[in-house]
Amino acid sequence: MDAIRKQLDVLMGANRNGDVQEVNRKYYDRDVCRLYLSGLCPHDLFQLTKMDMGPCPKVHSLPLRKEYREAKAKGVDNYDRELEDAIDRLIVECDRKIGRALKRLQEEDAKAAIAISVSEVTQTPEVLELSVKIKEKMKEADLHDLEGKTDLKIRALELVEEMRTKRADQQAVLLLEAFNKDRASLPQPVLAQPPVSALPPPDPRTQEMINEKLKKAEDLGEQGMVDEAQKALEEAEALKKLSLRREPAADSTKYTAVDVRITDQKLRLCDICGAFLSVYDSDRRLADHFGGKLHLSYMLVRDKLAELLDEKYNVRKERSKEGNNKERESSKDREVKRGASRERGRDYDRRSRDQDRHHDRDREQDRDYDQSHSRSRRRSRSRSRDRARDYDRHRRHNRY
Repeated sequence: MDAIRKQLDVLMGANRNGDVQEVNRKYYDRDVCRLYLSGLCPHDLFQLTKMDMGPCPKVHSLPLRKEYREAKAKGVDNYDRELEDAIDRLIVECDRKIGRALKRLQEEDAKAAIAISVSEVTQTPEVLELSVKIKEKMKEADLHDLEGKTDLKIRALELVEEMRTKRADQQAVLLLEAFNKDRASLPQPVLAQPPVSALPPPDPRTQEMINEKLKKAEDLGEQGMVDEAQKALEEAEALKKLSLRREPAADSTKYTAVDVRITDQKLRLCDICGAFLSVYDSDRRLADHFGGKLHLSYMLVRDKLAELLDEKYNVRKERSKEGNNKERESSKDREVKRGASRERGRDYDRRSRDQDRHHDRDREQDRDYDQSHSRSRRRSRSRSRDRARDYDRHRRHNRY
């Protein structure tokens, strides 16, 4: 009931029953899920899987997501960093689980150390093209969701499901080919004596028990319980031998030992979601794995993290480019200012030189005046001395 109520809240808003509080709620309120606003909430993503986190305790609202995206486009808010941290923790935990499981397999099977990389084996141009189309169609569905175009959203999601199924089938075929090569290197059972006649199939009750053991082994393998999964596989094989055995009792031990040696080397790890796969799985079983919700959820999480990192790198690159442009413009402004300053300096120098020349002329005129005045004074003094001498001679002449 809570899950249905939450879905109705997302589609119609929590105010569908006239709640006044919803009318006043904003995208930046504390009770609004920022991961959902940024495009991906793990609580929704892993529902009904072994990684189920339960319902999200915060509000999911399409109108608030639309409001947030408008604010983000204006540069007001950006919660991408919070989403990046959240999904990075999920990926780190998944990779840690894969590392632990691979180490346990490696202790029992040396070939597990070179386990097939599912992501590398299944990446062909056709698969990559389908992945790109799926991402584009999912963005289109999200846009229709924000605009309230439910019919177009449903149609887009149907196309996404079709392309996912097609991609899963192609990936299953590719991985099966890789497993066939891997299986060829495994030891094959060598029976002491060939069966003397065709063996009848197991009875229905035994076959049912065998299927239960195999299903249990798969579930335990997906949960990372390698030893328990191995034990369940051995029990299933023992049931098969019990119903089909026609050899003497003395040979059964040898057959069991050879068969156990084979089953020890049949598990491989998916490097996307950490699930166990068997080299003896059919293409249908592998296709179910690639189309399963857990595998698709981890693919979506890893793709989203790569998208966020690319977007952050592009933003930094753009800011660096803008910074360089501003630096160049600032450098040009400084050059212009320095040029203007140099021009003002030259004008000042010219004015200074003009003033110096004016002062030089004034000093020259003053010097000429001083020299003329000095000569005039000397002539005046000379005339005075001459008059004095004439007066003295005249007095001496009169006295005698």
